[in-house]
Amino acid sequence: MEKISVIMIVKNEESLLEEALKSVNWADEIIIVDAESTDNTINIAAKYTKGIFVHKWEGFAAQKRYALNLTSNEWVLNLDADERVSDNLKKEINKLDFSKIDGFKIPRDSYLLNRHITSCGWNNDYQLRLFRKSKVSVTERLVHEGFEINGRTEKLKFSLIHLTFMSIEKIVSKINNYSSLEAQEKFSNKKRVKIRTIILHALSAFLKDFFSLRGYKDGIYGFIISLFSGITTLLVYVKIWELQNSTKKKLNEI
Repeated sequence: MEKISVIMIVKNEESLLEEALKSVNWADEIIIVDAESTDNTINIAAKYTKGIFVHKWEGFAAQKRYALNLTSNEWVLNLDADERVSDNLKKEINKLDFSKIDGFKIPRDSYLLNRHITSCGWNNDYQLRLFRKSKVSVTERLVHEGFEINGRTEKLKFSLIHLTFMSIEKIVSKINNYSSLEAQEKFSNKKRVKIRTIILHALSAFLKDFFSLRGYKDGIYGFIISLFSGITTLLVYVKIWELQNSTKKKLNEI
């Protein structure tokens, strides 16, 4: 088996980090890049690795690129604090033939408020998480960043456990932050909106998740996901509207 480095970018993750680290304590190296946490994150990380690096937050893509450059092994597993490597996934990784493959896409079993979600597109969520360092690059995005690989990939059978949202408060906080980043990204790409754009996109996002992606199969949990999908989209487009009107105001003042 190839030696594997695990990379994690974190900030104020004391409630989630320990279980994530326990799930990869078999790895040859664990690299933690901490964005100046103010809670107990670093102390928890220190129980599992000496590879802790404090790095001022520069964005998701920049933090991951920094972490990747700190690894000493060719094979890297990227893990978030709200993810865990299941026992079956660990066993599958230990049996892999790394010789002819450059990366592996891993499915995720995602949870909302401790409920395993099998609808809303969450049931077919493959992520490139285990790969050759020399074959990947980090996508340049403000949000929903990831890794792109120049090489051959395969899909693994067993899943990462993804504790997507464990409270409504966390959902609200995260979608507010992510919608701001996505709005900035779309606005910088010349995206412009009008009132009908805002209404139609938000409504479409809800209907897609709840009906087309069968959110109704997960009952109230599917409804919550679909509702917040619509709210997230609403926030993104309202924030784009805010940015474009702020720009117009500044131009008028010149």
